[in-house]
Amino acid sequence: MPETKPPPPDPMEAWISITRNLGRAQAAIADYVERSRNGNGFTIPDSGVVGDTFAEAWLHLLANPKQLAEAQLDFLRRQNELWQMAGRRLAGEPVTPVAEPPKGDKRFADEEWTREAAFDVIKQAYLTTADWVQTTMRNVDGLDPHTHQKLDFFTRLAVDAWAPSNFLLTNPKALRATIESGGRNLLDGLEHFVTDLERGHGALSISMTDYDAFELGRNVATTPGKVVFQNDLMQLIQYAPATETVFRRPLLIVPPWINKFYILDLRAKNSFIKWCVDQGLTVFVISWVNPDQSLSHKTFDDYMLEGPLAALEAIRQATGEASVNIVGYCIGGTLTACTLAYMAARRMRGVASATYLVALTDFAEAGEVKVFIDEHQLDLLDEHMAQRGYLEGRHMAGVFNLMRDNDLIWSFAINNYLLGKEPLPFDLLYWNADSTRMPVMMHSFYLRRMYLENKLVEPGGISLAGTSIDLRRIRTPTYMLSAADDHIAPWKATYAATGVYSGPVKFVLAASGHIAGVVNPPSANKYSYWTNRDLPADPDAWLAGAAQRLGSWWPDWLDWLKPHAGPQVPARQPAAGGLPAIEDAPGSYVKLRLAE
Repeated sequence: MPETKPPPPDPMEAWISITRNLGRAQAAIADYVERSRNGNGFTIPDSGVVGDTFAEAWLHLLANPKQLAEAQLDFLRRQNELWQMAGRRLAGEPVTPVAEPPKGDKRFADEEWTREAAFDVIKQAYLTTADWVQTTMRNVDGLDPHTHQKLDFFTRLAVDAWAPSNFLLTNPKALRATIESGGRNLLDGLEHFVTDLERGHGALSISMTDYDAFELGRNVATTPGKVVFQNDLMQLIQYAPATETVFRRPLLIVPPWINKFYILDLRAKNSFIKWCVDQGLTVFVISWVNPDQSLSHKTFDDYMLEGPLAALEAIRQATGEASVNIVGYCIGGTLTACTLAYMAARRMRGVASATYLVALTDFAEAGEVKVFIDEHQLDLLDEHMAQRGYLEGRHMAGVFNLMRDNDLIWSFAINNYLLGKEPLPFDLLYWNADSTRMPVMMHSFYLRRMYLENKLVEPGGISLAGTSIDLRRIRTPTYMLSAADDHIAPWKATYAATGVYSGPVKFVLAASGHIAGVVNPPSANKYSYWTNRDLPADPDAWLAGAAQRLGSWWPDWLDWLKPHAGPQVPARQPAAGGLPAIEDAPGSYVKLRLAE
């Protein structure tokens, strides 16, 4: 049967709804103003930093009249081409567009952007102007490289915000929905907008999924297991076996503490943890706590001592095995490298092989995150964290969303507010919104010593727990996975570590990005990956000599891991060894959400 459309809203109903929601919005904004007065108005990026960046660019432009005049002439030339094209199209002549959106740009996917002359001109006017603004800003002379990077990033954010797709009167899909529903989409959109304002205490927190559709342990993070150890910073989960025998050497996974571990255990069909268990591995994973002010004193040293090193000892007690294979994801991989260097310096054993998933150790070219890393911005961050004892999770989540603003901000704003639709349930976006706090001492050390000063890659540049570390002393066999479209850990930056570690290294490049490049189960039959036995110094040379292979990198990694995994032994049940069960997986630490 054809879908029955709801009737247009009754005028009185609409008026009551608008009045009620405006009152809710006013209360939420008042809450935000009050919180800002009490020192809770900190934002990333800081508005002063953004303003100073553009002011410096304009001063340099004004100081170079020739460059400014050339930019203005270029703008006039582009506009002249646009309006000539528009005039010919209105006259019925066949025309070639002066500007077209990049391939895959979903903002202009609706066919009316091309079919209808008015929308086509609006689209091309935006694309032409946006390209001119970005080109002009990129060509400003006299700026240092970091200011140029900030200017380019902030300009892109501004240009994306101006897109005609973000506004009702210039979005054909939104206009069509308004006409067809009699405006009900706008009433629903206002309701969604105000609800998001309230959730953010006056700062807009855009809903990306149906958060009520998921529950940890019920339909995400469902792989069976037990928490067998815990301390202030983490719980250690041991997963129940799925095979009668397992490889003797256990596998320890060190996930990032920015967001939570269950990115590797979303659903059964895309769970890396479950897949590893199904292959006959005894899997342990660290589940980091979501820290509050009581843990503000915890340092990067503590994350190492109470994280991987404590886990190694607990696994020894649980299984009797003296060594493990270790996997570190993102900042968990950075910590893993630090841990292995620390162990090498102290002549400690216990790790047979190391796998790094999209993990940085050389931060010289660390991508767009570097936009937010300089002395002034870190001073502002330190001042805020010192007051709170931590960095709120929403700030880190906001930074990562800004890096993909069209996908993670504007597309949801259009869906929720202009179209009035509810966001769909999506496990990955549920996880993405489940952000965590960063203790002040740990986070300040990490950002300054690694991102700002790039000391980790220097021999002896960093000391942990009183021990000077040197990544060159790591002789552990290494599997490095990077992702071609990674905007958080750019693959060429991660590749630099291939020339640092002293042991045998295999480097693999996966298609897609920081998440999809890693969470790519073989059953999905998606993407591809590249391998090359040689490790030239230049990453481009490595890629030129690499062979592309279809599908998931997971089986390739397992083939590499097996020689380090030991013989088969009877399967181990959690808590059947030297450590009792504390609670069922996924544990209580991962479920902790703290109000901000």
